[in-house]
Amino acid sequence: MSKRRLVITAVLAGETQSEVARRYGVSQGWVSRLMARYRREGEAAFEPQSRRPHSSPSAASAETVETVLRLRKDLTQQGLDAGPETIGWHLKHHHHIQVSRATISRILNRHGLVVPDQSKRPRSSFIRFEAEQPNETWQSDFTHYRLATGPDIEILSWLDDHSRYVLSVTAHHRVTGPLVLATFRAAVDLHGCPASTLTDNGMVFTTRLSGGPRGAGTRNGFEHELRRLGVLQKNSRPNHPTTCGKVERFQQTLKKWLHAQADQPSTLAELQALIDVFVETYNHHRPHRSLPHRATPATVYGTRPKAEPGDRSSDTHARVRTDRIDSGGKVTLRHAGQLYSIGIGRTHARTRVLLLIDDLEIRIIDAATGELLRDLVLDISKRYQGTGRPPGPLPQKH
Repeated sequence: MSKRRLVITAVLAGETQSEVARRYGVSQGWVSRLMARYRREGEAAFEPQSRRPHSSPSAASAETVETVLRLRKDLTQQGLDAGPETIGWHLKHHHHIQVSRATISRILNRHGLVVPDQSKRPRSSFIRFEAEQPNETWQSDFTHYRLATGPDIEILSWLDDHSRYVLSVTAHHRVTGPLVLATFRAAVDLHGCPASTLTDNGMVFTTRLSGGPRGAGTRNGFEHELRRLGVLQKNSRPNHPTTCGKVERFQQTLKKWLHAQADQPSTLAELQALIDVFVETYNHHRPHRSLPHRATPATVYGTRPKAEPGDRSSDTHARVRTDRIDSGGKVTLRHAGQLYSIGIGRTHARTRVLLLIDDLEIRIIDAATGELLRDLVLDISKRYQGTGRPPGPLPQKH
């Protein structure tokens, strides 16, 4: 029997409200309100009332809910990621709406757009690793895609391990050793030489596991090129594809997007044209869930110093620091034991930034967009590094 029923029964039996309150360890005011509800609602007072508020001023508006649902539909139809993080990124950067990930998740669940998958491993069980700098490690692999006319095509990808930036994706009737070497050289011409590469043990990448008197101890053209450039070659252990998980996951995302296209390619040229469209979107216009602040791969790849062959030591003069601009438009930096304040402007207050520091040379970059907010040489004779602009808001442009 519930406490409400016991209290009401005792009062109706003739006991005073103060006596009942003392016996059951409740306040007399609660007993008075309970009896008033009993006189008003009858036996319904035996059950607890809903604690749901009469109004929710901070709840997402109908327009925001509609925008979330529309983004979910549009991104899904395009074959792109449509999770809460991605939707939140588009809301912030394209619609100027700030909504938390939890709110977006609740909206999607409420409208039946999320189907639980019990077979998925929890994210807490993942063991993650990534290179410290762009060009420190390039991952490569190839996958298959069938044209609308029937032939099977192979797609070769090169991906930067640190930033997930797509360096090269090319379609071929068949991936061969010379093609791997040619695409690697083309990527080096465009993006510089990496410090290392990471691939599986396919014969197009390495002959280290090839058997027989001719194969043992030999090197293919790609291996010779890496040694000529001083690039460290790394290969995954056999039957461990997760070592090259970043490029494997990229290929999965690419093929999902290709399958979602209404007009399926029937020739190699048409497939390459679609791939080029996707690479532009993936690198520059699609937030990446594995990158800080859901930045795009191009933002992360372009804003950090790049590693070079033979220079993989983390003990360098350069350092990278993450920070957030305070409400006064400043960040602080310690140099030689002295703390300095660097002015950026209140326009950028609360913005998360990257500080690229090379001794006294400092670059401050918006972590989400890659915008250069300030480039300066630290003046150690001044504790405050002003912007050089007059105080007050910036003049309005007409």
